[in-house]
Amino acid sequence: MKYPKWESQHVLGALDVHGILALAGVVGPFVLVLANLVAAVSEPKYNFIRDSISSLALTSMGWIQTIGFLAIGLLVEIFAAGLFLNIRGRRGFRLGIGLLACFGFGLLLIGAFRTDPVGGLHTIEGTIHGAAAVAVFWLFAIAISLLLPSLRNDPHWQEMFPYTVVTSVLASALVVGRLFLPAQLSWFGLYERVLVANAVVWVEVVAVRLLLLSLRRQREAKQTDHVSAQSI
Repeated sequence: MKYPKWESQHVLGALDVHGILALAGVVGPFVLVLANLVAAVSEPKYNFIRDSISSLALTSMGWIQTIGFLAIGLLVEIFAAGLFLNIRGRRGFRLGIGLLACFGFGLLLIGAFRTDPVGGLHTIEGTIHGAAAVAVFWLFAIAISLLLPSLRNDPHWQEMFPYTVVTSVLASALVVGRLFLPAQLSWFGLYERVLVANAVVWVEVVAVRLLLLSLRRQREAKQTDHVSAQSI
């Protein structure tokens, strides 16, 4: 008796260009979360509630955190290209995709330039990191807001519209709310993790949707070819 086997190479082999672009968005958040957890648990004094995500780059395993941000930054830029090719654009769509790509570039900068230690001297590297950290979440909030009309009017993406509305509102509330919070927060690490999670979970969910659409189109194309071949 033969049992079916799951062979990943068959799945990867079935992916077209659109599927590969979607896969970049699927993998990116996992890489960042894994890098963050590995770096955090390796530092006994690190506090998830109090300490910022960026401060992990200053620890002994900080290079893992750096790789995580560099990886997701690059993969989000690739993923943005997949959305551009697969959503029926409305007004603001191109700008939204452009800002989403800038969001990915900002994540690259966060990884490439480390933050300054708390109480330490301000450096050019730390200034670039800080500016990128502030900018990326403004970029994300604006980018997905601009994508909303396109998601609402594309039949393949309408299911993502309500979720993207919620994500957009939460992202906007978090970045605007930070302006009114004290400079030093005892729970800044928690706030930052909610902010990051809101963005990367959206990337993950939408990337999975894009991947499923790609696989469906591939399957429908094969069925059409099969029917055409039989009718000859």
